[in-house]
Amino acid sequence: MLIYLIGFFMGILSGLAMGGGTLLVPALVILMNVPQHTAQGICLAAFIPTALVAVITHLKQKNVKLKLTLYLSGGALLGAFLGATLANQVDGPLLRKIFGFFLVLMGIYQFFSKPSRE
Repeated sequence: MLIYLIGFFMGILSGLAMGGGTLLVPALVILMNVPQHTAQGICLAAFIPTALVAVITHLKQKNVKLKLTLYLSGGALLGAFLGATLANQVDGPLLRKIFGFFLVLMGIYQFFSKPSRE
């Protein structure tokens, strides 16, 4: 039952474009005792269907700039390959600390950043 709840909240965060992995990876590691590398791999695999649903929803609402998306996708594909390769070279405890540090930095940034005006 716990895994379904984790998935449900991960889906909500993904749909909000807030990064379901910020919940999924720590939940898998802490609550389900999944190794860090495996948790990150599961997160990436689970992200595909949730992202697809979110993208379709945002496309219908006309919230996607396709030209900008294409430009970002090229760099993102290369970055994803390099990031995954690097993650596999780092031992689990260090990878867990790097991930935690990243989450803390993003939290600080979100807390202190000014809201944008549209």
